[in-house]
Amino acid sequence: MCGRYVMARAVGDLVSECGAEAPRDFALKESYNVAPTDDVPIVLERLIDGAVRRQLHIARWGLVPRWAKEISVGTRSFNARIESAAEKPTFQDSVHTRRCAVPVDGYYEWKKFGAKTKQPYFVHRGDHAPIFFAGLYGWWKDPSKAPGAGDAWLLSTTVLTAPSPPADSGSPVLQELAGLHDRYPVPMDTDTMNAWLDPTVRDGTQLLDMLRNRAYDAAADWTLEPVGSAVGNVRNNSPELILPQPSLLDG
Repeated sequence: MCGRYVMARAVGDLVSECGAEAPRDFALKESYNVAPTDDVPIVLERLIDGAVRRQLHIARWGLVPRWAKEISVGTRSFNARIESAAEKPTFQDSVHTRRCAVPVDGYYEWKKFGAKTKQPYFVHRGDHAPIFFAGLYGWWKDPSKAPGAGDAWLLSTTVLTAPSPPADSGSPVLQELAGLHDRYPVPMDTDTMNAWLDPTVRDGTQLLDMLRNRAYDAAADWTLEPVGSAVGNVRNNSPELILPQPSLLDG
């Protein structure tokens, strides 16, 4: 799963990394402890006057489907399983028409040591470049707002997850991921992201297969580092959260 991550990159750097345009009023808040329902950047492509435009937007983390009566539905849909996203009512429309990338500097996952002990790990690229997770987005109209109200529409997003690599994977990094958690967020390399975002493609099912086939390779250069327990409290939000700490295995 993916329930906490880091996005502390400057707007200019993110624009350069993903090749997207950002609105003039685009505000990117630095966060070392992003949690569900937070506002996060997403990358998407739209057809505008016949041309494909790649754009950065801010979305609420936790997808609220268009048919939802309340925004609270999104608190349970910050992740979407890649195996079932095309069939789940919450996600199936977005699979075909509203695909996005969710940029992160890295994410946190908790590794269990015995029945009651666990330690958070910070997972990031070895070269510290951003990771682009495969995501979905949607628009939801708040029924309590007037039709013309400026805040009547909400943009929200979810991160796709997949089963972790098998324990006998050839790459040491993939073997580490297998021991960290039984699921992980789906990463994309540049070519995969280009295909995933393409708004002219309406068969999202084939694209899900593509993600599954390429995800392990995209994660092969990740680094997993144990960090302190402070990340478990969403009120803690500082660069110290990602500083490596001794593993509980070393105690």
